[in-house]
Amino acid sequence: MGTMGRALYSVGFWIRETGQALDRLGCRLQGKNHFREQLSRHRTLMNVFDKAPSVDKQAFVAPSASITGDVHVGRGSSIWYGCVLRGDANSITVGAGTNIQDNSLVHVAKSNLSGKVLPTVIGDNVTIGHSAVLHGCTVEDEAYIGTSATVLDGAHVEKQAMVASGALVRQNTRIPSGEVWGGNPARFLRKVTEEERAFFSSSAVDYSNLAQVHAAENTKNLDETDFKKLLHKKNSRDAEYDSQLNDLALSENVPKAA
Repeated sequence: MGTMGRALYSVGFWIRETGQALDRLGCRLQGKNHFREQLSRHRTLMNVFDKAPSVDKQAFVAPSASITGDVHVGRGSSIWYGCVLRGDANSITVGAGTNIQDNSLVHVAKSNLSGKVLPTVIGDNVTIGHSAVLHGCTVEDEAYIGTSATVLDGAHVEKQAMVASGALVRQNTRIPSGEVWGGNPARFLRKVTEEERAFFSSSAVDYSNLAQVHAAENTKNLDETDFKKLLHKKNSRDAEYDSQLNDLALSENVPKAA
């Protein structure tokens, strides 16, 4: 990026920052009534009426995720790209060290056959796979919800239980601790193995560590990103050059490059 390009980028950046700051100030001055506006802008965190999200400072929320209303996200948890957590009719609680992976949906139950208004409660160190749907249910600590699984109103997944990928857990189903359930509708398949129990814990830790990397990348400005790209290209060229020298050394029986 040339000098003129950098100057235009900087001016544009500060205009956008000033606009966003003014928008936030305007929302504060409007108080609880700012939601009445029909114009919708994407916000990672958004109030609904008087309900505001609460996200721990050590949690990671991807820029394209949406957390709306009465939602609490605990320390070290990660909400990945494209996720929606909508706590409008009731609350959503996500414990510490839990990962909710890309494109998953977490909502609450406002109306169902039992007539109950149910929150969604997710414990500590839970792994929720890509594109899963959790609706008005409870998932205890260190449970595992597989990719594209659906857990419906009033269902209760106990500690270290596993819902297999693609499974449908019907309303008011209880999955006991240490059991694997799968299918549509979900039913008992077998007991959780010791290897799987260890994986539940390691998966939570791995995603927590990976979230820190993504959080750091998302805070970088354009200059840092451009410098990293240039450094990567240089290192790639150096590695290619060394490889060519080594190939030449092999063919001519000369010492290898250091």
